[in-house]
Amino acid sequence: MISLKQLSYALAVDRERHFRKAAEACSVSQSALSTAVAELENQLGIQIFERDNKKVLVTPIGEQILQKAQVIGAEVSDLYQMARLQKTPLSYPMSLGVIPTIGPYLLPKVLPEVRRQYPDFELTIIEEQSHVLTDKVRSGEIDTAVLALPYDVDGLHAFEFWEEDLFLVTFAGSPYAELDSIDSADLQDAELLLLKDGHCLRDHALAVCNRQSTDMRRSLAGTSMYTLTQMVAGHMGSTLVPQMALDQLLGGSSELRAVRLQEASPHRTIAFITRLNYAGVANIELLKKLFRQELKKSVNVSARSLAER
Repeated sequence: MISLKQLSYALAVDRERHFRKAAEACSVSQSALSTAVAELENQLGIQIFERDNKKVLVTPIGEQILQKAQVIGAEVSDLYQMARLQKTPLSYPMSLGVIPTIGPYLLPKVLPEVRRQYPDFELTIIEEQSHVLTDKVRSGEIDTAVLALPYDVDGLHAFEFWEEDLFLVTFAGSPYAELDSIDSADLQDAELLLLKDGHCLRDHALAVCNRQSTDMRRSLAGTSMYTLTQMVAGHMGSTLVPQMALDQLLGGSSELRAVRLQEASPHRTIAFITRLNYAGVANIELLKKLFRQELKKSVNVSARSLAER
């Protein structure tokens, strides 16, 4: 009979495309993993993987088998989650994905309180771009992810818990530095520094400014918001930053100014995404409430700080 262990080992080989690395990821010997995968293939009477000394390939029928195995793995995970929900909240380990334009700015604000209230809660954080995280949630590889909407999350539940606007971050002495607010029309000739393609914040910024990627030929792109703000401090242009990141990115810098972007709000919405049949919804609701509570505290502090500058 096919075992869950065999399926999990096969999925590990699929992820790693290497038997030794898959064995290390599963904390078993390579021989034990190889034997289990071979037994799975024998029981099914099909070949899932093509093997040679240099690479591992998945056969066409193997792709279909592994897709089914992912669904089975997610369902089994949900069974365990459902059983543990009858116990203490957040008593079962959770894997949480988060995108780079949220993780460094959200997590320091919320995790200390999570730890204080639930000291035994085991949380694993995975930072990736939105498309990678949605795939991981759909496959059951992670429990949930925090994304910025709008984003295509078709087939998934979205549990919204925060809304925020973007601010123009510019340098002291720029034409925008002394303004109280600014609108997209004022930015048509601005040298905007944005994240590279693939980051949803880039798409959100372009949408708020009513601009297209093709309009950005004169602008520079960065790999992180921290890099962009350092470029702004060097008088290379201006950038757009979400409100939750202002306190960390501006710090006490006398070189940087934050100007509110006066466009229809909110400019982005933050949400947990999960599978439609995810059994840990009660835990997501609990985290939603806690995250929102801590973000409100942080924003109030940030707003006072900006007003004093």
